[in-house]
Amino acid sequence: MAQVIVDLPEGIADAFGNTAELRRRTVLEDAAIEAYREGRLSHRQVGGLLGLDYWQTENLFRQRGVPMNYSVTDLENDRLTLNDMLDRK
Repeated sequence: MAQVIVDLPEGIADAFGNTAELRRRTVLEDAAIEAYREGRLSHRQVGGLLGLDYWQTENLFRQRGVPMNYSVTDLENDRLTLNDMLDRK
């Protein structure tokens, strides 16, 4: 696992939490969420990075106001897949 060390002035570090562990977690969540927003990480990758299951990741996104990365093309592909699966029965 890669390790990243970030030096922050105390006044700024306090914005991320009042303990080293809370700061670490907040910075990690912020980075993962921003990477998801930019399309660099998937929902599953964010969850894996943060040790969350699917629904916990969804809850985190909802709490942080993160919109779902799900396009009209994704919806159409899912619809076609569902139709294909239903036709096979």
